[in-house]
Amino acid sequence: MVSARSAGAPVLPHPNQGRRNPRPAPWRGRAAATAIRLGRRRWVRLLLCLVAAGWAATFPLVSRLANQRLWGTLAAPAYLLAGAAVLLLPRRIAARAAAAVALLGAVLLPLAVLAVRSRAQSEVGVVERSARLLLHTGTPYLPHPAAVTEFDPYLPGMALFGLPRALLGRSGPAALLIGDARVWFALAFLGGLAGSWRLLGHGPWRSALLPLLLLTGSPVIALSLAVGGVDLPLIGVCCLGLALAARGRATAAGVVLALACALKWTVWPALPVAVLLLRQRGGWRPAVRAAVIAVAAVLAVLLPFALTRPQDLWLQVVRYPLGLTTVHTPAGSPLPGKLLADLGPAGRIAALVLLLAGGLAVAGWVLLRPPTGAVAAADRLAAGLTVAFLMAPAARFGYLALPAVLVGWPRLAGLGRNGRGARRALTVDRESGTVGG
Repeated sequence: MVSARSAGAPVLPHPNQGRRNPRPAPWRGRAAATAIRLGRRRWVRLLLCLVAAGWAATFPLVSRLANQRLWGTLAAPAYLLAGAAVLLLPRRIAARAAAAVALLGAVLLPLAVLAVRSRAQSEVGVVERSARLLLHTGTPYLPHPAAVTEFDPYLPGMALFGLPRALLGRSGPAALLIGDARVWFALAFLGGLAGSWRLLGHGPWRSALLPLLLLTGSPVIALSLAVGGVDLPLIGVCCLGLALAARGRATAAGVVLALACALKWTVWPALPVAVLLLRQRGGWRPAVRAAVIAVAAVLAVLLPFALTRPQDLWLQVVRYPLGLTTVHTPAGSPLPGKLLADLGPAGRIAALVLLLAGGLAVAGWVLLRPPTGAVAAADRLAAGLTVAFLMAPAARFGYLALPAVLVGWPRLAGLGRNGRGARRALTVDRESGTVGG
């Protein structure tokens, strides 16, 4: 018999290769099974619905943004109705009914109302304007921006989500809704998560429906999707790219991660993490192939603008998000980097130094302990992004949804359909001490 090694087939390294006396971690499988059992309890689901309703109800009272107040006004009753569904309906349909009610009342209804009224957070208008500018002037950036809404902090690839608005215009409710960039943000988000579920999970496509409904209807994602949603494609694309890398599909991973890297430079760390994962799974050849594809595609997108209008990229894509321009970004949540930057020039330098130090620390962790599974890769990327968002001179709490989903979604996908066979579906990624695929 010819072995796989002698036949030249790639041999995937065992996660414990080079480690002495690896110990199993059965408690992690038990913890996952316990979490699943708790999630099926009516009182737990009811409590989550009540917490979501209370959180949404605060926005009409304390938010200064009209769109957020409208979202809270519609979402809070929806979460209460979802709680009633959990409490009163038969167990076999209660979870799906509650998720559908939350999705309808906290996502679809607010999004439709805001879309037909042409109301959105400023970044949606920025993306839609960038597509219009790209079609008419060849560049998505306004020259000499002087106001917050004139800055475009995204890379040119983000303009793709504004093309439906540029092509359909605003003539009628259908065009207002279908052309809204938020719809396409949501589709990229859902498509990426569904694809990664199929790659990492152990059930049919429909097994991802309930988790997707629950996640999309959750307050943090629902609010972002209804009023803005510009960071949601990053979540979906990063999850899909890491899932493809975990399955050894280097070419597809390179293409998907190229899309992520062409949207926003803050997700560029996803590429080296995926490359190291491919290296651990199948050797240098697929890793280099994915890197070459991704870098070549990103350069093809960026170089025309970097060579013709380098000042626009530097000013709007780098300096503006870091708070280094005279016009300050509205992303001003009181995170550590923002609090330091508010102390003056010394505080801003301290925030940037801590941001660099944190990034180097995470990079050292990734290099010294390369990921061997999707969960380990997602954890490392999530750690780097969390450091970046916490220590950046300007950021929003909403940005933390990206690392949160990166930590949770691959684990959830690995549990299989409805959590059955959790211990069998999960593998212990002992090199990082996490459960992964």
